[in-house]
Amino acid sequence: MPFPEIRLRRLRRTESLRALVRETTLNPGDLIYPLFICPGEGVRNAVSSMPGVFNLSVDEAVRDAEEAASLGIGGLLLFGLPDSKDEQATGAWDDNGIVQRALRALKQSAAARKLVLMADVCLCEYTSHGHCGVVEQSGDTYEIDNDPSLELLAKTAVSLARAGADIVAPSDMMDGRVAAIRRALDVDGNSNTPILSYASKFASAFYGPFREAADSAPQFGDRRSYQMDGANLREALREIELDLAEGADMILMKPAMPYLDVVHAARERFGVPMGAYQVSGEYSMLQAAFEKGWLERDRAMLESLLGIRRAGADFIVTYFAKAAARLL
Repeated sequence: MPFPEIRLRRLRRTESLRALVRETTLNPGDLIYPLFICPGEGVRNAVSSMPGVFNLSVDEAVRDAEEAASLGIGGLLLFGLPDSKDEQATGAWDDNGIVQRALRALKQSAAARKLVLMADVCLCEYTSHGHCGVVEQSGDTYEIDNDPSLELLAKTAVSLARAGADIVAPSDMMDGRVAAIRRALDVDGNSNTPILSYASKFASAFYGPFREAADSAPQFGDRRSYQMDGANLREALREIELDLAEGADMILMKPAMPYLDVVHAARERFGVPMGAYQVSGEYSMLQAAFEKGWLERDRAMLESLLGIRRAGADFIVTYFAKAAARLL
């Protein structure tokens, strides 16, 4: 029936009516808070390009984790800044590495144990060259050598699982890494450790602030030969399909905002738990607008997160997790 019999505004008149018919919800438990763990004690170093984000020593990370748990946040995603770097990313798979130490400390906290502890599995923060795999270099040319990288990634995942990671999250985009990690976890007796695969991670301009936070910028070249071309939706779905076939239990889309069509397409096609990462550039861009007074902070922050949920993400990795949880 046409207007005036049908008036869609009838159900928008009050907040109670709007809440009753709301199609998409956002709760603190849908949010995952990233933490950057660094050496030392009592360290809380601000990341200049990401207001409100810090490099944290293990003791400070435990404090942040306990606050996140008190806010009802769903979990943490841990990244590490090692004491030293080398070409084999030794710090990534060292059983006494920085993230491994953080995981053990978090498991000692009754509050932090309520959180799902996700550990990023990559090599870029730990390699002297800043790439996500083993580099084969000849003169002025270089290549990221896929297959030798798999062994290091698998060793990293096993070490993190042993240290207490509830979920391991490979973000490197090497072909075959999910299968290699699944085999290694199973052989090590960690068959119950889920894999959250960054299944379609795009080579994006929105990662810049993260590279300051994690000290992970490549020292030469770029990552376009292994991270995805931003023009390719169909290829993204192939990547997801392959990772699921190799044993991924969950998938993570990255970035979120510029790729909401990919999030939606994946949600329509795959019936697995799926998250999206509101990456550093998305966060810093909004923070800059807030500081200028160009956007209303609370509304814009929650709207950005709700849009990711509406596109199909079951959970969101976001640096806004604590601030959003306080509002929710």
